[in-house]
Amino acid sequence: MTGSQAWIEKLGLIPHPEGGFYREVYRSTGSIPGEALPDRFGKQPRPFGTSIYFMLTGDGVSRFHRINQDEIWNHHNGFGLHIHVIEPGGGYAMHALGTGPGETPQLTVQAGFYFGAEVNGKGAFSLVGCTCCPGFSFEDLQMPSRTEMLELFPHLSEVIMRLTPDPDKTE
Repeated sequence: MTGSQAWIEKLGLIPHPEGGFYREVYRSTGSIPGEALPDRFGKQPRPFGTSIYFMLTGDGVSRFHRINQDEIWNHHNGFGLHIHVIEPGGGYAMHALGTGPGETPQLTVQAGFYFGAEVNGKGAFSLVGCTCCPGFSFEDLQMPSRTEMLELFPHLSEVIMRLTPDPDKTE
């Protein structure tokens, strides 16, 4: 199977709020009680784990965001991804996820770190799997505006401009 549209149809992917397309494929039936989780979860229970298919196309990005969980990314098909990670203190790293030279097929982004991604090839696509532990809930998703990101990390303006929505354009 080739082409992003074929994968979108085969896997039943839908648009994701951060950009790209996704479908949840696993949500554990067991859960962790809220009182056993760190305060960042607001004392709400979370499943043991969740997993999604996630696809980016070369004309889109995964916007900078952060979540309360560690997230494990696994490359499945297509081009590699550049995953941009900003630590809470402002440290920055770009990781190459994929199976090509200089890429790694699996990467973990730590809870509370800002991250976004773009396909390493215009007009291409990348299909990955993302697993969260404890399981993901949309309550955990934080997507700061471009202005907020630039105020927090002015030294990273170039990558922030690419991976945040333009406030002057309607989406």
